[in-house]
Amino acid sequence: MIKLMLVDDHAVLRDGLRNILEMEEDMFVAGEAQSGEEAIRRMPDLKPDLIIMDINMPDGNGVEVTGIIKNRYPDVKILILTMHSHEEYFMSAIREGADGYILKDAPSEQVVEAVRTVAKGESVIHPSMTRKLLSFHQQKKTDQEEKALTEREKEVLLCLVEGMSNKEIANKLYISDKTVKIHVSKIFRKLNVKSRSQVVIQAVQKQLVPLPPGF
Repeated sequence: MIKLMLVDDHAVLRDGLRNILEMEEDMFVAGEAQSGEEAIRRMPDLKPDLIIMDINMPDGNGVEVTGIIKNRYPDVKILILTMHSHEEYFMSAIREGADGYILKDAPSEQVVEAVRTVAKGESVIHPSMTRKLLSFHQQKKTDQEEKALTEREKEVLLCLVEGMSNKEIANKLYISDKTVKIHVSKIFRKLNVKSRSQVVIQAVQKQLVPLPPGF
């Protein structure tokens, strides 16, 4: 069961989102917050597995709150759900440790699937944001970055960019799930990232691996 907290200053949106999510058998909404300060204050009591976070709120933005919560509760997943499609918001959210970023115009079933994906420790990035990332951040990788990853780690990194789960990576590369986890941990450490979303950002920005078709 995925224990959720909804953070948005619009009560109508929270109500609608709660209704959608609680129709799913594997999710329930433990609580809500209408501001970043309230979200931080309620964390010890609610202990959510995953937070669905808006960006614009009266007492500050969700990007800053994401950074605070991630520093205090690194195991909590955060999915940004926002109307902002500008790459600066997106990049800032990912840098602060957000595990996913989708837009409010996404269909309800996409939001539900995004929650499940992020809860499993994988990343979700709205397709339009990936395209913007490519448009604004094409640059060559440095010699140091090329040396940072082994060939096997690059293979694993490419699988991460393609959105594969650990099990799917293991099956594709004919290695064990445990070995995949070791490689992923090393990639996180070498690239100095905290989430799969950040791994994708680094790979795209710095062209660390050949990008798959459709990117």
